[in-house]
Amino acid sequence: MDKLKMHSPDLSQDNIAKIRDMFPGCVTEARDEATGQLRLAVDFDQLRQELSDQIVEGPQERYRLDWPGKREAMINANAPIAKTLRPTTSESTDFENTKNLFLEGDNLEALKLIQQIYLGSIHTIYIDPPYNTGNDFVYRDKFAQGSEEYLKASNQKDEEGNRLVANVSTYGRFHSDWLSMIYPRIKLARNCLRDDGALWISIDDREVSNLISVLREVFGNDHYVSTFVWQKRKTRENRKVVSTSHDFIVCVAKDKSIFEQVRNLLPLTEEARGRYNNPDNDPRGDWQSVAITAQAGHGTKSQFYTITTPSGRLVELPSGSCWRFTKTKLEELIEDNRIWFGADGGNVPRQKVFLSEQNAGLTPHTIWLADEVGTTDSSKRALIEMFDGASVFETPKPVQLLQRIIQISTNPTDDIVMDFFAGSAPAAQATMAQNAADGGKRRFIMVQIPEPCEAGSEPEKAGYATIADIAKERIRRAGKKILEGECHPDWNRDVGFRVLKIDTSNMKDVYYRPDQLKQSDLLDMVDNVKEDRTSEDLLFQVLVDWGVDLTLLIRRETLQGKTVFFVDDNALVACFDRGVTEELVKELAKREPLRVVFRDNGFVSDAVKINVEQIFRQLSPSTDVKAI
Repeated sequence: MDKLKMHSPDLSQDNIAKIRDMFPGCVTEARDEATGQLRLAVDFDQLRQELSDQIVEGPQERYRLDWPGKREAMINANAPIAKTLRPTTSESTDFENTKNLFLEGDNLEALKLIQQIYLGSIHTIYIDPPYNTGNDFVYRDKFAQGSEEYLKASNQKDEEGNRLVANVSTYGRFHSDWLSMIYPRIKLARNCLRDDGALWISIDDREVSNLISVLREVFGNDHYVSTFVWQKRKTRENRKVVSTSHDFIVCVAKDKSIFEQVRNLLPLTEEARGRYNNPDNDPRGDWQSVAITAQAGHGTKSQFYTITTPSGRLVELPSGSCWRFTKTKLEELIEDNRIWFGADGGNVPRQKVFLSEQNAGLTPHTIWLADEVGTTDSSKRALIEMFDGASVFETPKPVQLLQRIIQISTNPTDDIVMDFFAGSAPAAQATMAQNAADGGKRRFIMVQIPEPCEAGSEPEKAGYATIADIAKERIRRAGKKILEGECHPDWNRDVGFRVLKIDTSNMKDVYYRPDQLKQSDLLDMVDNVKEDRTSEDLLFQVLVDWGVDLTLLIRRETLQGKTVFFVDDNALVACFDRGVTEELVKELAKREPLRVVFRDNGFVSDAVKINVEQIFRQLSPSTDVKAI
């Protein structure tokens, strides 16, 4: 229940609320200069216009999306962070071989960390962000005001506590807060998409219009694809004024013209398959016929003619129509037995569409029914069953719903599916299930902040400390269940995932701000790496900084008593041990790696450190040599 305000009434806000009741378009949101909090505010120029029967002079009108905090959100999308991804093999499954990733931490930081690695590489991004209901969570991001101040802040815990706070109804559920949260994440998501990729976002009535406006601004008005309506429930909610039975899924493409060419048709239903048969015993198999007429306004002069059927009957065009093909093209189709004139050869011609060919499928509708893709209730029941009767997540999305998105917008190759509001990770399960069905090699990247489970809640009682823990366990259980079922023989059976956790940089502060080093700090700075960090931690920070795929095969060898990492054979070679000798440097150079990295103070002497670049210049001139 709502709490008492425990303070005297805010009369100005009450008066503005009365104005909003009469003139909704004249009340907006603004940030209080004294407190920095969002408050209702009157757009006096708009109010003057409402109260006048003539045009009132004011600021120049222009079409745009604006809200308090937009400029800060734009800065936040572009500001750098000094963070890293630390591998956690104990929470991973098949860490050495899997191509899937689970990134644990703030998704804005995750998107920034993987920008260089996956720039223009992701095929499909699906997200289920907070709906701004008053009971969900909004990420309150810390904005950078100066590079030095920002780097300092990003290397330490926020003194004010957690970054994740509820945008509860007592705050007014301000649209501006929600927009400031979603805007930078969508900007970074666009950078990750391939030119033929698409972003799919689940949302409800509260923010769908704002979301579409943000997408049109970030992606461009021409790249909006559609808003799908998903029937999320089949039962009626009688406790509310209106029983809401649907949510929306908004789709936008990186380049709509390319996406339209590569998007897939949905598999035929049994009912649709029943419309295919083979009355003429065509060796290409079952087919159905489709009309070959189109609207006359879409045709050229070459598409208006009379057709003679094999029985000799003349077929004239219906009024207001043209043929879909030129006469020459039609004759080619007739020659290839792709035009059907009926069993006696005298019917109006129709084109044969074969079930065995790629154009046999269903164009996606904008209405997705519960019987086709599941409901929130059905997905919750399935999750409870998976977790042995424990209700660990309240509103999971159905796996069938996510599989439909994957079917439309990915291919069975090594396409990447990303969800950076992973929740209980249904997108990961859907990716594995679709691979098991068609033999695909799709990969997934899940991102989930370790949001604590409420004390005393059922998931907390079941032993799960955070939502991220639930997501990881779901992937493990779902993968095991999928492997026990019927799987496509070509599937590589990859149900593993590498867990990488976002953390402060492995490097001490002096690494980023050497100008602030004091003489008293010199002894402490003999090593600029934090004491609690491992060689594996350093390796993954190098992968991030160098933009190397985080799922590449990593091989560890011991050479001359030192641990050496080989990433994708010779794509990257790294040694972070101390006491590196000139002999080891020469041995690594002879392998001609693409990149090599050492610890800055890891050499046995200054002379060896000085000679490293010269050794590689002689033995492997194309190698990029770095130190940390």
